[in-house]
Amino acid sequence: TCALSIYVTDLGPGFAIQREFRTAFNYINDCKNCFGILTLLRTISPSQFENGTWKTGGSCVRTSPLAPEEIQDAGGTDMEYRNIQMAEIESARKRGEKIGNRFDVLDVTGAMLMRPDGHPGLHWRNKKKGYSDCVHWCLPGPIDVWNEFLLEVLRRQSHFPLRSR
Repeated sequence: TCALSIYVTDLGPGFAIQREFRTAFNYINDCKNCFGILTLLRTISPSQFENGTWKTGGSCVRTSPLAPEEIQDAGGTDMEYRNIQMAEIESARKRGEKIGNRFDVLDVTGAMLMRPDGHPGLHWRNKKKGYSDCVHWCLPGPIDVWNEFLLEVLRRQSHFPLRSR
């Protein structure tokens, strides 16, 4: 008998995220029919599970925003992934400027880290015992800020300034 050993190096999710965004942005900048477009990236929305992930017993039961001293430790891998996104969009931006493409960011990660109370969490009467939904934003307040961020990015990127009434 012959034994065959195959070793696969685990490069982690950060590597996959980097490659995903790099591939997408390269496609946009290499596209012959994509001249002069604006590409917006929304940074990762934090999950905010505490004491584990959704699969390992983590929960998201907060009912108020984080205090300033709590925010520093809240980011973890979410901030790592956000930083990967920011590096990739900056690289795409530099390359895109040379050919007339624009790239900008809707950076929601930091603001949303402060608002673990903006999820349905356990308060949505989910029948699955112990499951807490910290990924979907649906309550008024935090998600509305995304619209404000989007309007600011569009205003900044517009050739014609948006005017208020």
